Amino acid sequence: MTDTLPKVPVLIVDDDPSMRAALRQWIRLAGFETQEVAAPDQAMARLTRDFAGCVVSDVMLDGEDGLSLLRRIGELDAGLPVVLITGHGDVPMAVEAMRSGAYDFIEKPFDPEHIAEVVRRACEKRALVMENRALKMQLTDSAGLESRLIGASPAMQALRRQVLHFATTDAAVLIIGETGTGKEVIAQALHDFSPRKDGPFVAINAAALPEAMVEAELFGHEAGAFTGADRRRTGRIEAAGGGVLLLDEIVSMPTSLQPKLLRVLQEKKVDRIGGSRPVDVDIRLISAANIEPGEAVRSGRLREDLLFRLNTIELRVPPLRERGSDALLLFDTFVNRFAVRYSLDAPAASARDEAFLQTYAWPGNVRELRNAAERFVLNAPVSPQPLEALVTGRQDPGPSPVDGGLKDLMDAYERNLIEGALRRHGGRVLDVMRELNLPRRTLNEKMARLGLSRDRSGLSDTGEG
Repeated sequence: MTDTLPKVPVLIVDDDPSMRAALRQWIRLAGFETQEVAAPDQAMARLTRDFAGCVVSDVMLDGEDGLSLLRRIGELDAGLPVVLITGHGDVPMAVEAMRSGAYDFIEKPFDPEHIAEVVRRACEKRALVMENRALKMQLTDSAGLESRLIGASPAMQALRRQVLHFATTDAAVLIIGETGTGKEVIAQALHDFSPRKDGPFVAINAAALPEAMVEAELFGHEAGAFTGADRRRTGRIEAAGGGVLLLDEIVSMPTSLQPKLLRVLQEKKVDRIGGSRPVDVDIRLISAANIEPGEAVRSGRLREDLLFRLNTIELRVPPLRERGSDALLLFDTFVNRFAVRYSLDAPAASARDEAFLQTYAWPGNVRELRNAAERFVLNAPVSPQPLEALVTGRQDPGPSPVDGGLKDLMDAYERNLIEGALRRHGGRVLDVMRELNLPRRTLNEKMARLGLSRDRSGLSDTGEG
């Protein structure tokens, strides 16, 4: 039993110290942890909806009977099992107890093995209740996350699973991705779906601050610490206490301050400028970079020992060009959101627009696509233009793949998908076959027809299969 339900708590409510001692002994021998109180109010102070075990209470208590306590517990959490014990029970009382939601009703004197078995079954039932709640919460969180991290591509589905899993931990996270891929959205989700969700989310862009201000912004200062410091200032690290601190563009942090940040992560303390003693801090650090951290270490922009503290967990955000048809889904979502914001009709994308969405490289990633959707909505009522013209600025963007008909459109779409898969997998055909669910011969034929090769860097038009 101890192996299957380790340290599950059982709350004993009884105003008789000798009975509490006896119940404690029997229940602990059965492999449970016990908590003990003498009065109902004390019991209610111990209970929450997260209580993982069950309650064992005498019916006859000073000031309030066990049936009244049972009803109060039911109001708190109807799924929390309550076992009632009495030396004065009769059939009507047992019926009332069961109608009020008691898990079981036991009369004194009772066999210790019997009460241990009842407690065991009650805790097993509670475990199922908690498991079902956790599953429902996970499903709810997953649906909520889909509205933030939009995309049906395998890469985005995997990223959402990672975010929900790692959100429950307190480990440091390093988010790596190109500019505009949504790194701050991911950091916010790690906060919002975590136990720290009620704490602050403090974001600071290390690249956006003058070097002279970074130390004061992060660590704070005491009054008189330097010229112009006329009062104490709480730094961003301290302000994030109990929550999450996001350091965006971490590789832009001055190397002179990186040892000080490393000390914060190691010792959970922050030194204000001019301070005489460190201040305890409780934060989860999330950092973000738009270049490979290993390259930043080799170039001297990031300390290696700091990197080891930052990347306990690494999350890599794929660029939009490698996400297949996610561009269509994102564009449609943004168009509808902006139409609501500006009280306009949502304009429909043409076949030419959809072809451009899937074949354009989107160097600015989701941020660029979002801006394009906003301009598309605002221009539609007065000067509708092809999406390509809005994005590239070319008034005559030239022929579109769709101009040649459906076949050209499908070729452009297939080329985009295969090219992205080849790039993601470094030209490894077996991995591309698995991702696209294509036989080798079919993939080779398509690559030859579309002028693609396994060349990882350039994907040259050699036509090699």
